[in-house]
Amino acid sequence: MLISLRAMEYFTAVIRHGSIAKAAVELNIAASAVSTAIDQVEASFDLTLITRQRSRGIKANANGLAVARKFERLLEDYRSVIAEGADLKQALSGNLRIGYYAPIAPAFLPKILSSFVPKTNDISLDIEECDNDSAQNGLLNGQYDVILFVSEGARPSIEFDILVEAPAYCLLYESHSLATRSSVTIAEIAREPLVVLKRPVASTYYQNLFDELGHDPKIAAYANSTEMVRSLVGAEHGCAILNMLPQTATSYAGDRLVGLPISDPLPDLSLAIGYDKTRPRRLVQHFVEACRKHFSIAGPERCTVES
Repeated sequence: MLISLRAMEYFTAVIRHGSIAKAAVELNIAASAVSTAIDQVEASFDLTLITRQRSRGIKANANGLAVARKFERLLEDYRSVIAEGADLKQALSGNLRIGYYAPIAPAFLPKILSSFVPKTNDISLDIEECDNDSAQNGLLNGQYDVILFVSEGARPSIEFDILVEAPAYCLLYESHSLATRSSVTIAEIAREPLVVLKRPVASTYYQNLFDELGHDPKIAAYANSTEMVRSLVGAEHGCAILNMLPQTATSYAGDRLVGLPISDPLPDLSLAIGYDKTRPRRLVQHFVEACRKHFSIAGPERCTVES
């Protein structure tokens, strides 16, 4: 039979006071509950641990005293763990585990983190790129404390806040004939070779943009990273459709790029932050607040192409 922490607490109170009545007063419970706890502890060990004396209360034997001492240590350890857990929740320290499916997260995530993580503080960061499904799995199974992901693919059990709504835009190399335009249409893009970001959520979203307007794009290449898409476009392999805009108009290879708004009415993609809203650690709360602040101050114009 398992012995509950409550039974341990009642038993040690009885040994400490030498009286069921006095233990009940201290614990603010009925004397019968204390007596029942004693019976449960003795039954668990199959030993007599105390002697009940009508006029003089109770007296523990050697076994009873030994058990009480062990219970006291267990209860002390338990209280210490609870206290440390409360401190951990409130402390701006520890490990912050971030999973992100945000193609341009390197453009804003380091700045967000530097806005609230002191150089001298006891904070370690574990930042991992993943796809949209893996990010959500990681949040649900405890792998991540917080995730950056596309909320259009959010599961019902994921709690999140939207940080920015990102409209689709067309990415072109600088010398492209369309690059001097103020905007382009899906029909014009469909006539060009297309470089597609092949990632969950993204590739389906981009294909639907063409399907809904009755166009069939000519695929020149698939790439599973935004920077490879940008580099392929910069090397004139075709144009691309993206949503989030990095803070540079140059590809990794040094080619100049141009992002133009798309004039057709198209659905946006939403960058969201997912986390446990019911009991977030202080460190998680600070990160969430820093993300909100960054995007409210920077505004969508810093990371999207507005029409």
